Amino acid sequence: MAAQETEKKSFVQKRRSSLMAAIFLMATSAIGPGFITQTATFTATMGAAFAFGILASIIIDFVVQQNIWRVVTVTRMRASDVANEALPGSGYLLAVLVIFGGLVFNVGNIAGAGLGLNAMLGLSPKWGGLISAMLAIYIFSSRRASTAIDRLIIILGLVMIGLTLYVAFVSQPPVGEALRQSVFPDSMNFAMITTIVGGTVGGYISYAGAHRLLDKGMTGVENIAAVSSAATKGILVVGLMRYVLFLAVLGVVASGVTLDISSQVANPASQAFQHAVGNYGVRIFGFIFWAAALTSVIGAAYTSVSFMTVFNQKMTERQRNIATVLFIAVSLVVYLLLGTAPAALLVFAGGFNGLILPIGLTIFVYVGWKRADLMSGYSYPRWLLWTGLITCALTWYMGALSVGAIFNFLKIV
Repeated sequence: MAAQETEKKSFVQKRRSSLMAAIFLMATSAIGPGFITQTATFTATMGAAFAFGILASIIIDFVVQQNIWRVVTVTRMRASDVANEALPGSGYLLAVLVIFGGLVFNVGNIAGAGLGLNAMLGLSPKWGGLISAMLAIYIFSSRRASTAIDRLIIILGLVMIGLTLYVAFVSQPPVGEALRQSVFPDSMNFAMITTIVGGTVGGYISYAGAHRLLDKGMTGVENIAAVSSAATKGILVVGLMRYVLFLAVLGVVASGVTLDISSQVANPASQAFQHAVGNYGVRIFGFIFWAAALTSVIGAAYTSVSFMTVFNQKMTERQRNIATVLFIAVSLVVYLLLGTAPAALLVFAGGFNGLILPIGLTIFVYVGWKRADLMSGYSYPRWLLWTGLITCALTWYMGALSVGAIFNFLKIV
C-alpha cells in the first residue's frame, strides 16, 4: 500500500512538473524581446487604444493554443506529423515555415539579449548577444539539459513578471481608460494586431508548449482536461505580462513623455522604464529584456528543431540537442553579420510569424473538423471547432491586410 501511495504521489508530481514546464516554455517563448519592443512601440504610437489589440491578441492566443495543444496531445504526434497525416506533404511545408520563422525570431532574440546586457551592464550589443547565445548553447550541451531548461524558464519567467509589475505600479497608468479602450477603441490597426499576435503565438510559439508535453509523455485523451487547463494557464500568464507591460509603458506615455520610435537605434521600452524609475529603470529593463531574450532563444531553438524530426523520424534526443546547438550558432552568426537595427528586426520577426500562423492553424482546424480518425474517435468540443474556424478566417484576413506593412517594419520595401 505504501509503495502504491509513493508511486501515485510521484506520478502526480511528475505530471504537475510537466505541465508547469509546458506552461512556462510557451509563456516565456511568447514573452520575448520582440513582444516587449512591439508593445512599447505600438503603445507609444496608439496610446490607450492599443489595449484593444492586446485583448484581441489574448483571445486569438487562447483559441489557437487550445486547438493545437489538444490535437497534438490526443494524436500523440508532433505538429508536422499531424499535418502530414491530415494533408500529405503539408507537414513538410509547415516544418520549413516554422523553422525559418524560428530562425528569424532567434536572430531577433539574440539581438534582444545583446540589447538587454547592454542596458544592464553596458556591454556592446554584439558581445552581449554572443555571451547569451553561448550560455544557451551550454545549457543544451549539458547532460541534464531537460531539467535545466525547465527550471531556468520558470525562475526567469516569474522574475520578469514581478519586475514589470513594479514598473507598472510606479508609472501610474490610466487603468480606467485602458479598460474602456480594450472594448471600445478610438482607433484600430490590423498590422499592429497581426504583429503582436505573431510575436506571442505565431510561428514556433504556437507549438512550443504542446511539443514539450509530447516529450514529457503527457498525451492521450486521459490527459486532455489537464492539458486544456495548462493551455489556459499559459495564456493567462502571457496575458498578465502583456497587460502589465502595456500599462507600464502607457503610464509613461500618458504623463506626456514622447518616446523615440523613429531612430534606427531607439528602444522605446528602455526609454519608458527610464522615465518611470530613473536610471535604475534602465537596469531593470536590461534584466527583463535579457531574461525574455534568453528564454526565447531556448524556446525558439527547442521548438524549431522539434520540427526537424519530420525529415528524420529516427532522430535521437542527443541528435536533437546537437541540432539545437547548431541552430543557435547559425542564428548567432546571422545576427553578428546583419546590419539591420535590432529593434526593427524584433518588430518584423513578430509580424513574419503572424503571417505563418494561419497556415498551421488551418491544418489543425481541419483535423478538428474532419479527421477524428487521427484522434482515436475523440469527440472534439463544438465551441472550440467554431471559434477555431472564426479565428482562422480572422488571422488570414489580418495577414492579407498587413503583409506590406509588416515588411515595412524592416525597411525592406
